[in-house]
Amino acid sequence: MSRTLRGPRWLVPLVLLFVWLAVGGTLGPYAGRLGEVSTNDQAAFLPRSAESTRVIDAQRAFQEDETLPVIVVWTADDEGALDSAQRGAATRALAALKGTPGVVGQVSPAIPSSDRKALEGVVQLRPDLGDDLAPTLDRISARADAVGGATAVLAGPAASQADLSDAFAGIDGLLLGVALITVLVILLLVYRSVLLPFVIILGAVFALGVACAVVYVLADHDIVRVDGQVQGILSILVIGAATDYALLLTARYREELAAGENRFTAMRAALRRSTGAVVASAATVALGLLALLLSDLTNNRALGPVGAIGIVCAVLTTLTFLPAALVLLGNAAYWPARPKPAEAAGGGHGVWRRIAGTVGRSPRRIWAVALIGLLACAAFAPTLNSKGVPLDEIFVNDAPSVTAQATLAEHFPGGSGNPAVVIANADRETRIVERAEAVPGVADVTPVTGQGRPGSGQARVVDGRIRVDVTLKDAADSDAAKATVARLRTALHGIDGADALVGGYTAQQYDTQRTAEHDRALIVPVVLAIILVILVGLLRSVLMPVILVATVALNFAATLGISSLVFRHVFGFSGTDASVPLYGFVFLVALGVDYNIFLMSRAREESLEHGAREGILKALVATGGVITSAGVVLAATFAALGVIPLAFLVQIAFIVAFGVLLDTLVVRSLLVPALVRDIGPKSWWPSRLSKE
Repeated sequence: MSRTLRGPRWLVPLVLLFVWLAVGGTLGPYAGRLGEVSTNDQAAFLPRSAESTRVIDAQRAFQEDETLPVIVVWTADDEGALDSAQRGAATRALAALKGTPGVVGQVSPAIPSSDRKALEGVVQLRPDLGDDLAPTLDRISARADAVGGATAVLAGPAASQADLSDAFAGIDGLLLGVALITVLVILLLVYRSVLLPFVIILGAVFALGVACAVVYVLADHDIVRVDGQVQGILSILVIGAATDYALLLTARYREELAAGENRFTAMRAALRRSTGAVVASAATVALGLLALLLSDLTNNRALGPVGAIGIVCAVLTTLTFLPAALVLLGNAAYWPARPKPAEAAGGGHGVWRRIAGTVGRSPRRIWAVALIGLLACAAFAPTLNSKGVPLDEIFVNDAPSVTAQATLAEHFPGGSGNPAVVIANADRETRIVERAEAVPGVADVTPVTGQGRPGSGQARVVDGRIRVDVTLKDAADSDAAKATVARLRTALHGIDGADALVGGYTAQQYDTQRTAEHDRALIVPVVLAIILVILVGLLRSVLMPVILVATVALNFAATLGISSLVFRHVFGFSGTDASVPLYGFVFLVALGVDYNIFLMSRAREESLEHGAREGILKALVATGGVITSAGVVLAATFAALGVIPLAFLVQIAFIVAFGVLLDTLVVRSLLVPALVRDIGPKSWWPSRLSKE
């Protein structure tokens, strides 16, 4: 009879294991295929309701085909003036490009700069070239290099897009490889086990494969948008979260095995005591990400559901594949460092017993010192400049388009190649031009004539509307140019009957910045409210969730303060992308609460037996090692984003990695336990967990 009963017990984990092996083999390749459905066209990620977005739709009527411009810039090899012969050669080189695959419309002549030391010409390309963009630019560059005594470089949107594609080239393999190797090394060092790290890594890879397959299908049907940034963050988020949840479960399973339970009983107990914390932790992250759907920025909205899908998949493998694998392996999963009786009932490591002893003896002094330190760091948070990243700082390494843009700005008005685009009623053309020319910061105002190109003569009228290109004096990505756009809008909106709209690259940056500020004001309180509700439900307390939310919010502010100093004085960044603080907040606060959930769910369990003051210390000892390991793993996986040479991802990587470590080592280890120890049973109000 015992054999009859034992058979089904083995059947469930075996079936789960084979199902996941089949799923992994089928869907695993999708982890490397998201690039097929991703887009790095930044125009697709602008604010949906912004004025600059409406201009994009309106200006299509003035072009026979939508195009992607590349600006060819020539400078003399001896840094002297370019003569008429070189100008003629440059014009002929441009004319010869007509008919080249990928080149559309009219090709401009070579136009000299006011100092006669440079020439520029604009070539219009098809916007859907994809992988053919780089070869097309190579052909243009080869033609341009034929001008004797001059050096040619390529600037403008097409060149920037090509450099962006290069930055994300191979992102799937490179980022995934770096993250997995980093996690594997950390797990091997921390757990001194041969099999367990590989089991955890395999579960994370299965989760990523399923997540990527789901996202691939949704993106292929235009339900969600994916760009290189979202693609990279998804990989890191799934690997980090799946590993964190796995560490919590495996630590609890080890405790039960150390207590002498058989593998099946031990796993049932581990699941019963871990599932609530894992699900609550995942819910905070997933719902926090879904709050990004409230954003008006399309890339923020894209990250919300994509990230939430990744978190759900991470939980799925943690609660199905991992238990099955661990049950089949039993004690062997931890070989050669097998569970010992001393580890039962949360015996913990000696280091954490000493930390808990220190917290127990002087809780008020510890939380006061930690609080003062965090407040001192947070004092620098307002100095973080999140008004956008200048073009020359978008790429961490030198990019050809950035160098070319600097050359263009040196000899031509700063806004050359990226004019502000004005769409207005045709019967107000004269007033539009006059008013625009009078705006400080404007270098040139040119109505668009036939063929949808700027030029002299009467403006082309389409459905009673005209397009006017306004070249700015300052670089298109500068704060001065954004201020000029704001003044231009004020001036043109004041013309009765003009119904003027101002767009273009600079206006897009300005609108993105304003929208990001609005999003932060809306989404931050929503995320905090979501986390608070989840914590109240999990801990069955009101005061404790308020304490936890306040501490992780303080940790985020302190992280921003340190980031401001590091970005400016170490990395040399003058600012961050407008979305960086919001991304940092969602990841850091939601993920930071994870560790407090792991700690406090165990503290509640211990407090029922030992009282609130003693319960928090026992929970700290029991969870200290696993939570610290999880924090180190998550920080390391997010730090892997730094391998992609984009300032945005480097900044996100630093904020999350540093913030997670600060939360793990200071907030969760010292501040929260000391506060709970000092406050005592009242910290769990209105619950009563003990007779204290």
